[in-house]
Amino acid sequence: MKEDLEESIELQEGIEASLDNEILRIKGPQGEVERLFNNPKVKVEVKDKSIVVSANNATKREKKLLKTFIAHIKNLIKGVQEKFVYKLKICASHFPMNVSIANNQFIVKNFLGEKCPRTLNIKAGVETKINGDIIEVSSCDKEKAGTVASDMELLTKKTGKDVRIFQDGIYIISKGGSQK
Repeated sequence: MKEDLEESIELQEGIEASLDNEILRIKGPQGEVERLFNNPKVKVEVKDKSIVVSANNATKREKKLLKTFIAHIKNLIKGVQEKFVYKLKICASHFPMNVSIANNQFIVKNFLGEKCPRTLNIKAGVETKINGDIIEVSSCDKEKAGTVASDMELLTKKTGKDVRIFQDGIYIISKGGSQK
């Protein structure tokens, strides 16, 4: 059954939003994020101190898309208030693995005794810190932080080895935005 839907998200004090060519930009105390909301059936508008998401004659597909847009907008607002932090643990039992960050690159040396270092380019807007055997990845954008964290985990993926014996690698231990 088709129906008209409209939901608004109130912006808190110190958070500004602007819409330019379907790109929503949100500024807050921790930084600025932007995202493209491009769909002819679902409209995103900025009014006063709120963001309004609406769909006229919405089918089941547009209702799902409207709720998805709202979830993305809430993540953007939450990100500019407090950054999303992913924590990863460095596990090395067979070979001492060296992990470093230089020139916006994440470098893993001596992984399972390999001679060539494994490198990963860190995306712009993502901060990484190494504290002992814990790596912290933080960003205002949840998707960028999650992508960099998963790429770091995939960087030490093993092929042809028994994962029950060769447990060396980098593993995500805490995800950004999840409550434990």
